[in-house]
Amino acid sequence: MSGLILNNWYLREEVHSLFKQPTKFTPGAGHWGSSGIVTIRDTDGDYAFFITYGSSQSGHSFDEYISDDGILNWQSQPQQKLSDPQIQTLIHHDEIKNNIYLFIREEEGKEEPYEYLGRLKYISHDKNKENPVYFKWQLIDIGTYEPSKKPQAEKKLGELKLSNKKPKSKEIKPPSGAFKSRSSIDFIERESKKRDLGLIGEELVIKYETQYLKSINRDDLAEKIVHVSVIEGDGAGYDIKSFDEHGNEKFIEVKTTRGGINTDFFMSPNELLFAQVKPNNYFLYRVYNLDKNNYGEVFTLSGKDIEEEYNLVSTNYRLSKK
Repeated sequence: MSGLILNNWYLREEVHSLFKQPTKFTPGAGHWGSSGIVTIRDTDGDYAFFITYGSSQSGHSFDEYISDDGILNWQSQPQQKLSDPQIQTLIHHDEIKNNIYLFIREEEGKEEPYEYLGRLKYISHDKNKENPVYFKWQLIDIGTYEPSKKPQAEKKLGELKLSNKKPKSKEIKPPSGAFKSRSSIDFIERESKKRDLGLIGEELVIKYETQYLKSINRDDLAEKIVHVSVIEGDGAGYDIKSFDEHGNEKFIEVKTTRGGINTDFFMSPNELLFAQVKPNNYFLYRVYNLDKNNYGEVFTLSGKDIEEEYNLVSTNYRLSKK
């Protein structure tokens, strides 16, 4: 086959080379350089899927995720219809005869590698949706999805730019019954739980708060900023204790994404409760568009504005025996 190793990280050019394609690889161009669906060899049945969390194309934002039992919820290219030959080939995919190889990453950028998660088996597609077409695939080579940690070089802390933008309102659409998952972990939830990304965002906010207080000659308050989530853990209901120009306490919860301003995020019941108890002193700092050099943008909301600006969507239930 190709010499691919499960859970290893590969650049597109490396995958192209491993499959010994006769075509020339051009970064950022052509099917191998840019497409999410790439035909392998000269057949119509073997493909490589390249997925980047949070990506968009032709005005469509992809919402793709893997459930904890290894089910990939995947969308085709936005221009594709159910009648398209390639879509029909995917619908009739037979994993015994052909292979679909999955490569996935969580960060935009031409230099970011993909993690290889093995081969896919067709499960179903939504017969009522197209442009794009919605599929479900089973990961064959692993029983559950457990992402490996990509080795990263140590990076310097970047900067945050305060934004006066706010997320755009959007219609909340319930998922189709055919695609409802009993227990799913999408990339947004995984990102919100990734401690390394969360810590980067918190450290950037501490840097931002420190610079602000020093700029107004409140070095005394800058020295009192506390990284609460590191000292006390996640149970406090906020991540950072800072101060305003008058010395009043600010309880800051940081939510960080490498995605855009409209990327959804998760808050725990404890965090929401603390925001309700301290509405005038609680602040949500939403860090977004964080690039690979850890430069990003941030907007803020007070505790009293969170539920006015956002829909709270329940995603988990606790079951207690009757």
